[in-house]
Amino acid sequence: MNRFGVWCAAGAVVGTIAGGILLSAQTQLPEPRRGSGASVTGAFEGWFYNPDGSRSFLVGYYNRNSQQTLDIPIGANNRIEPGGPDMGQPTHFLPGRQWGMFTVPAPKDFKPTDSYVWTIVANGQTTSIPLRLNADYVMSPFAEIAVGNTPPVIRFEQGSGVKMQGPQASVATAPTKAATVAAPFPLTVWLTDDLKFTSGTSAPPSGSRTPVSVSFSKYRGPGAVTFDKAKPAVEKLPAGEASTVPFSGKATTTVKFSEAGDYLLHVIANDYSGDGGGGFGCCWSTALLKVAVK
Repeated sequence: MNRFGVWCAAGAVVGTIAGGILLSAQTQLPEPRRGSGASVTGAFEGWFYNPDGSRSFLVGYYNRNSQQTLDIPIGANNRIEPGGPDMGQPTHFLPGRQWGMFTVPAPKDFKPTDSYVWTIVANGQTTSIPLRLNADYVMSPFAEIAVGNTPPVIRFEQGSGVKMQGPQASVATAPTKAATVAAPFPLTVWLTDDLKFTSGTSAPPSGSRTPVSVSFSKYRGPGAVTFDKAKPAVEKLPAGEASTVPFSGKATTTVKFSEAGDYLLHVIANDYSGDGGGGFGCCWSTALLKVAVK
């Protein structure tokens, strides 16, 4: 199965499969990956309809540096236009391919011929990608219809608080917590999932693969952010604590901040389908957490 993703700078072939979408990226990228000194390119995953009928673009990125993490503030070197420069994009770029990190809402009067353009300048190299409502790029990130798979649910409070499902990380709706410089800040997320998966076969995943996996990362902020475990194990909750859904668990890490200021932390939860939906535009969830560090 080909990996899901759209390399707008390189071109892509798109096909609709079983109500979801499978995108076959070109195998040759515009530039080979290096340890450091290479560019960062936005990745347009596709666009989708929200439950209220509005439309959103789903966007990730590819940092071609295998060892260099970059911080690029919003502005001339990290901008989405028109309407920006700030449209909710990250300022902290992890090495490698990061799938569907954020969404950009499309105005009601946005036409297929219109476009936003995300420009990133990294290591002196400029890349730009367009975001368009082309019919070939429509996707279904909230359900893989053929098997009824839906994304995991993320919560920052057990059994309560904002329920985040699908790639809907939003600065506007992110809850806020407080922390202190250099002091360990405990961070726990609670997760539920339907235990379904997106695959070309009906057989369940084999081996010790967990139903849900979680990754934490810095999204924005003035200083360094260190996670005790950026990809902690997801602990299955005992039957007495679990909800009525097929799977209920939690993942915990501790975070340290090097400087005072306002930060955004990013959480991504993948189900059995894995990174990028295992080839489809479903099923993973994202969330943002604001942390005010004193």
